[in-house]
Amino acid sequence: MQVQIKTPAEIDFMRESGKLLAHVFHMLDDFVKEGVSTLEINNRVEDFIRHELSARPASLGQYGYEFVLNSSINEVVCHGVPSDNQRLKAKDIVNLDITLEKNGFIADSSKMYVMSDANPIAKRLVKTTYEAMWAGIKKVKPGATLGDIGAAIQTLAESKGYSVVKEYCGHGIGREMHEEPQILHYGKAGTGMTLEEGMTFTIEPMINQGKAKTKTKKDGWTVVTADKKLSAQWEHTILVTSTGYEVLTLRDEEILQYGQS
Repeated sequence: MQVQIKTPAEIDFMRESGKLLAHVFHMLDDFVKEGVSTLEINNRVEDFIRHELSARPASLGQYGYEFVLNSSINEVVCHGVPSDNQRLKAKDIVNLDITLEKNGFIADSSKMYVMSDANPIAKRLVKTTYEAMWAGIKKVKPGATLGDIGAAIQTLAESKGYSVVKEYCGHGIGREMHEEPQILHYGKAGTGMTLEEGMTFTIEPMINQGKAKTKTKKDGWTVVTADKKLSAQWEHTILVTSTGYEVLTLRDEEILQYGQS
């Protein structure tokens, strides 16, 4: 499948989906706390997307998945499955990965939530992963390469003593949740596809406290670190503009610090 360059009208639809998804995380900021189950979070998000935003939770039914989000706690790298038996504890870190479709276009984003008694090691991993995502985002502009993005993320993460998960990557997005190109979170600067205005894709590095190796649990979805050490992830949907980038899923708390290029 070829890379889909979005038209101005399609970009406007993508912007709307991204802004709505940012509203979902704003709602969750007060809802996610110790004692809440990941299934309760899932159900709250589905209700909010459907009834308050008049949109569609795009992950539900995708590849046979039965939930509207992934909830990945501590050593879970990605694709954690919500459960009524899984309640957030005071020392947990959790990634909530959510997609939303409006007017036929999809936005995809994830955010880490750090519980009140999470230890400094966990907090440092979460902070560094966030910084690595932004290091990749800031490389986005016409004429840059996919390798520039991956190299920036890998360099920052490894400089802090962490490893980058290689089995999972970012992806083009638009009418389909997964389009071309694949966005690796490691690589060599100056290599790979050249970015063009109108491309839309996700940047979503998964950074491990220990080694990069992962394994998938028997449920067929949940991916964990092989060494059982912590993992963190952040994600945004990005548009390549004429001069740089626009973060379509930018959240309110990020606007002052990061704005747009």
